[in-house]
Amino acid sequence: MPIHQPQQRSAAAPGEPLGVQQAEAALVEHYPRLVRLAHVVLPPALGRHRRVLAAHGAVQRALPGARTTPDRMRVPAQSRRSPEAPEPAEGPANAPYAWMRLRVLRTALAYERRPRWWPGLLPAPAALRPTLPVVWGLRLFPRAGGVDELALDRALSEVTGAVRAAFALQLLDGMTESAVRALLAEAGVADPAGAVRRAARLGRPDRAGAQVLLRSGEFDPCTVQTRPSDLLRRRHRVRAVALAAALCVVAGTLVVAAEKGVRDEAPGAGVTVPALDPAALLRTAAEQWADTSRIDFTAWPVRGDRRGDGELLGRALRAWSEPSGVVRVSTTPDTVDVPPAQPPRLLFAGEVDGTAVVLFHDGGVRVVRYAEPLSGGGGAALDFARTDDADVTTGAAVVVSRTGEKARFLLAPWISETTTRDLLAPDTPGRPLEVGPDGVTAPVERPAAGGACDAWPVLQLRSSERIVENHAFLVTDLGDLAPAHLTYTPKPGRGAPARQPREATGSEALVAWARTACSLRALSGSGVRAVNNWAFAEQRLPEGGASAEWLCTRADTWRGPGRVLVQFLQPAASPTAPAAVVADRNDTALCSRFGQHILAGTRWKAASGRWYVLAAGSRAVDRIEATGQVRGAAGGPTLAVRAPRDASVELTAGLRGGGTLAAVH
Repeated sequence: MPIHQPQQRSAAAPGEPLGVQQAEAALVEHYPRLVRLAHVVLPPALGRHRRVLAAHGAVQRALPGARTTPDRMRVPAQSRRSPEAPEPAEGPANAPYAWMRLRVLRTALAYERRPRWWPGLLPAPAALRPTLPVVWGLRLFPRAGGVDELALDRALSEVTGAVRAAFALQLLDGMTESAVRALLAEAGVADPAGAVRRAARLGRPDRAGAQVLLRSGEFDPCTVQTRPSDLLRRRHRVRAVALAAALCVVAGTLVVAAEKGVRDEAPGAGVTVPALDPAALLRTAAEQWADTSRIDFTAWPVRGDRRGDGELLGRALRAWSEPSGVVRVSTTPDTVDVPPAQPPRLLFAGEVDGTAVVLFHDGGVRVVRYAEPLSGGGGAALDFARTDDADVTTGAAVVVSRTGEKARFLLAPWISETTTRDLLAPDTPGRPLEVGPDGVTAPVERPAAGGACDAWPVLQLRSSERIVENHAFLVTDLGDLAPAHLTYTPKPGRGAPARQPREATGSEALVAWARTACSLRALSGSGVRAVNNWAFAEQRLPEGGASAEWLCTRADTWRGPGRVLVQFLQPAASPTAPAAVVADRNDTALCSRFGQHILAGTRWKAASGRWYVLAAGSRAVDRIEATGQVRGAAGGPTLAVRAPRDASVELTAGLRGGGTLAAVH
């Protein structure tokens, strides 16, 4: 097969000027590659629709004007290409592409760059700049990927644009680290070496797998899906603009439409903000959840016997806009309590346990709960919680009421069966839970925040077969608006590939959670999205003892960072005897898709009274070594060595594919 070679006229050495026609040819030829690069570098906070348009805009704006002087179109310093790089990425014959790539990088990185005098609450100036292309009436977003793509996207959202750029340049364009540092420096990055170092930690240990994910449809803004924008909101905007224009012509004064039409206002009267107008609230149709591929809070229909109470909705929106001193405001970590920029979606408005409750969903990012007492004293309460990228399980329920030691939940419309069970009674079957016609459950016992941990209530929910077949899952109340989803990853099989988390409804999962449920107390109120128990190793205890199990309990938060508890489950007389927590780490990728290797150790006393240092690693560990005051080594994923109780010991492990691993503390 003949190989296409670029025409010699497009070649240019570093520092030599280019022509506008060469730049245009490079843009047309490599447009998908440049747009994908811009899409990865742009901040995810833009949202999927704006990010797609901004990526195309960044590439299209990179093309110089027809009258641009050649002196302003100099080829950047030539960078080296790694052997596995795609052929068009580098080389003198592709200098126009390198020059266009530099301009695209500068534009995309500018979306996170704020001048010192720029207000901190506003996006960077580049994010506010109107630009083509513009889409009216449609929402655009790349094709949804799987769990791995979502995990990579979250990992990228936790780093800066410079780190994302370094990651993309290495995996998409195959550039060496030194070449990436030089290019980032030319693009205006303050610390290019630091960005490259942090990018090297992304996607480990399977960088080849991360490269495949980065080239998937999840990160391709040239292959997009479309959905209509909110039609009711669009209709309100069109009417409001037409009405404002007509009144400006007649009276020269802006008059805002109220709920029942236009009414005369006295001079100096306030202006109604559309986002805070009860009539502009978004309301989802009752059966939309069964006819959409997006199963999250946007598919929830509005419910509750006061969903048409404009006065209640108005008070809730005003409290959200400007909460007075009598309104108690609470937020989960990293959740903003600013007023909505556009009309939110109404999920519920009704009376629950002597309180009027209103639930809003704001633009795919937050769920907001407003509650006011129906009688007696006491002020209103306003609670904010993040719900980024909720799904069938994490968008299945919201707390509508907490009274004493009980709570009620509003369930998603796709929940067809609801039971409760106690994690500390794994052999006891679930008990049916009554659910009202408006989706509100009967009171459910809450896990005890203090004192003895003798029960841990959870909800066992089952999704409707209209969207997924035979899918049951567990959620538990950890003090936030959205309950946390509980999962389980079983022990690795001999020679088998790594296993994925599964629902914690099987007997093996319930037995593991019975030993670890009380450790969930440490996660209360921290904005936890899901908690997974990973049985990463099993170890035969010294002196002819039985087997012990090692678990890594990972809690993922809605904002991204995770917390890890490593727990040691030695044989116990009671099936609910709590496991021993041997390590606790915050803000880590351990025990996730991007942290698949782990080593942990603990001290253990045998029945003889002798003390041992025990250690265990995940499936890729093939050697463990103890150094310090006690020395020892063992081939395989477990180690047991005699040691005084207070001996100082350092544990390291060797990996089957090469490299070493330190023990987590």
